[in-house]
Amino acid sequence: MSAAIACASLSSVFAFAGAQKPSGGNPLNGTSWQLVKFQAPDERTFAPDDKSKYTITFGNNGRVTARVDCNRASSTWRATATGELQFGSWSRTSARCGPKSLHDQIVTEGAAVHKFSIRDGHLFLGGMAEGGYYELEPIPAAKH
Repeated sequence: MSAAIACASLSSVFAFAGAQKPSGGNPLNGTSWQLVKFQAPDERTFAPDDKSKYTITFGNNGRVTARVDCNRASSTWRATATGELQFGSWSRTSARCGPKSLHDQIVTEGAAVHKFSIRDGHLFLGGMAEGGYYELEPIPAAKH
């Protein structure tokens, strides 16, 4: 995919980054999401075999935790009203995941994420230099 097409597709995904302005604070505070799909810079799309193995939780305290298949990670995070997203240094486990895992792609590409937006209830993460994006949905409430 050419850089121009990548920029155009990312622009369309993130043009609405500041569109939703919930009352009281950052829209990511206290939210938890699971991966729906990852679209690579070359337009290949990868969907997890189990969404619950690919999650991210943005704490109200500036901490973020993530599960990437068989590994866990944590960092600090900060977001702006214009859709900028900054992570601190990540600490993570480094187990070798199974053959159908999206772990390696997510860890490699995910380190470059610096934009977010929420559209139709889904979280989009992107801004990587090579293009591509992650689409996540809210984690369903536990059934009692």
